[in-house]
Amino acid sequence: MNPPGLLLLGADGQLGWELRRALLPLGELTALGRAQADLRDPAGLRDLLGRLRPAVIVNAAAYTAVDRAESEPELARQVNADAVELLAGHAARNGAWLVHYSTDYVFDGSSQRPWREDDAPNPLSVYGRTKLQGEQAVRASGCAHLILRTSWVFAARGNNFARTMVRLAQEREQLRVVADQFGAPTSAELIADVSALALHRLLREPRLAQDNAGLYHLSSGGSTSWHGYAQHVLRHVAARGMALRCDEHAVQAISTAEYPLPAPRPANSRLDCAALQDWLGVRLPAWQPQLERMLDEAFDLHAG
Repeated sequence: MNPPGLLLLGADGQLGWELRRALLPLGELTALGRAQADLRDPAGLRDLLGRLRPAVIVNAAAYTAVDRAESEPELARQVNADAVELLAGHAARNGAWLVHYSTDYVFDGSSQRPWREDDAPNPLSVYGRTKLQGEQAVRASGCAHLILRTSWVFAARGNNFARTMVRLAQEREQLRVVADQFGAPTSAELIADVSALALHRLLREPRLAQDNAGLYHLSSGGSTSWHGYAQHVLRHVAARGMALRCDEHAVQAISTAEYPLPAPRPANSRLDCAALQDWLGVRLPAWQPQLERMLDEAFDLHAG
């Protein structure tokens, strides 16, 4: 049997870059960034799918500018929902798999425990609503699919909270960071590796695919606040010898109300990942070691 053809969309993003590496062993991989596959161009996307006819579509592309989405709702919907519906429809008609990524922002943050897959979504923002619409389109299509909800993604490439904290700490003597929103910083590398493992299982064991396909939560073990996250970042890079104007002790804890943004954020973004861990027989690692390794790579840091 020939290995399946895989199409990766969003290959130049944080997650897409890691998926390039992780998916290579599974089959012939075509990895495309926005310049080659723009989710805002449905006609071009249909043409691309028709030409490549992939057995597996991995969609790591998304509109992720959470605050800007409040003023660009149509564009966010076009990328996060309409394009996803197009991908799912193609997968359903052609017997292909679709792997799609979603977000903790589909929840309103009101729960006192980590969110489970069967909890009712109630997004607070345009971004969260459009990502939920994308999930719903995949499910409604009837295609063979894997939807992975994740949270607080970081990587050595691209822009993310950890890299922003380092930059600001080099420029300023004090930082103010929200301390009443909680979640799990999650490595793009981890998401990519678990995605590849799950997809390998589904492709290798088609008889089990119907039972194991669907929606799963995927985030690192443990949790923290944005304030605790920032402190850990600065503590680590300082211990590696990086010069900072603002150290971990100069990070001021503030409330969400003290830092208003256009898009509301959920107070509780913790995800219950038990279902995924049980299916794959893995234990998702704590966020701290992954974060430290990413910081070492991104800033070329070495232990003293």
